[in-house]
Amino acid sequence: MKVKQLLPCFLLTASLCSCIQDEALNVEAAIDACTGTDVQFTNAINNNRGFNIYVNKGADLSRQTLTFTIPQGATIELSNPTEGDSDFTPNADGTYTAVINFGNDNHTRHLTVTSEDKSNRVDYQICVILMELPTRYHFERLQNSNEPYHILLEEEPISPDGLLRTLQWCSGNPGYELTKMASTPQGYPTVQADEGYVGKCVKLETRNTGSFGAMVGMHIAAGNLFTGSFDLSNALNNAPAATHFGVQFYKTPSRLKGYYKFKRGEVYTEDGETVNDKQDSFDIYAILYEAEDNAFMLDGSNALTDPSIVLMARIDQADAVETDTWRAFDLPFEGRNGKSINAQKLADGKYKLGIVFSSSIGGAYFKGSVGSTLYVDEVELICEEDL
Repeated sequence: MKVKQLLPCFLLTASLCSCIQDEALNVEAAIDACTGTDVQFTNAINNNRGFNIYVNKGADLSRQTLTFTIPQGATIELSNPTEGDSDFTPNADGTYTAVINFGNDNHTRHLTVTSEDKSNRVDYQICVILMELPTRYHFERLQNSNEPYHILLEEEPISPDGLLRTLQWCSGNPGYELTKMASTPQGYPTVQADEGYVGKCVKLETRNTGSFGAMVGMHIAAGNLFTGSFDLSNALNNAPAATHFGVQFYKTPSRLKGYYKFKRGEVYTEDGETVNDKQDSFDIYAILYEAEDNAFMLDGSNALTDPSIVLMARIDQADAVETDTWRAFDLPFEGRNGKSINAQKLADGKYKLGIVFSSSIGGAYFKGSVGSTLYVDEVELICEEDL
């Protein structure tokens, strides 16, 4: 009798387990992100059914090594493979990488993502666009994005040579998102603001990171803005190294100029403890450094000291004063490490330019004052080739 009673229970349990296993198969088919050695940034288009991938102007479009993040269990493949394409290979982190030939006339290819349960197939149009860094920064535009924080975008009209000059600014906002301290975009350390020197501007404010920051030993978050990328996966392990500074640059910078306003916060802290004899200050600097391999990046731990640096422009702390009105800055680039510009390497894209603004000079190491606020606007990079 007991066996008869147990048998239906066993069959029911087995049936439920089978259903759970079936339901566990992922139904998502999407491209969540795309990265690559030459990729400066990406922009979703066509209701997230396509991507514009912006790559430096020296990139070989016939051999673009791209890595795609897709849902767990999904697969990705090229539609109509052509000469020069490779198969997608899985990586240890769940992403997929392939070499893709974008050498056709419109630099466009199509990919198909299939969900783990095979119920969904989504076709994506991927377009690669050659670009280079603009040299005037107005902070008037925001990137169309589903992120809860501001992403600032610069874009100049296409030049007579047909090259797009555009820049997607980076910040530590993705790291601050982990704290869940901001309920609106304006609650993040880096935001677009009204009442700029002309039109809008960027506002950088050092903010408290709350209980989450205290738990991980990162008590403040400086507002920052920079050219490069932010490595969210490294934000909690080695925060200074998470800010990657620099994009390929093909000119010789001479000066960095613009306008700022600054008000320091009242209480200076280090590691969450008040330091009575210190005051906060801000930082503005730019570096040109050697990068034989485009994957090489300087970061918050070595951007001011690395031997690869050729030129540097940085505001003198004697000039980094509090001001309620817009104040001009004009910073000359000066040589570092006994190096000089090699014209051929410059033409080949073997140098990178990093531009960095921060509301707390020690913010990378969580030293500063909550409330320190830096406004920046109408920045221009003067280059020798343009004089």
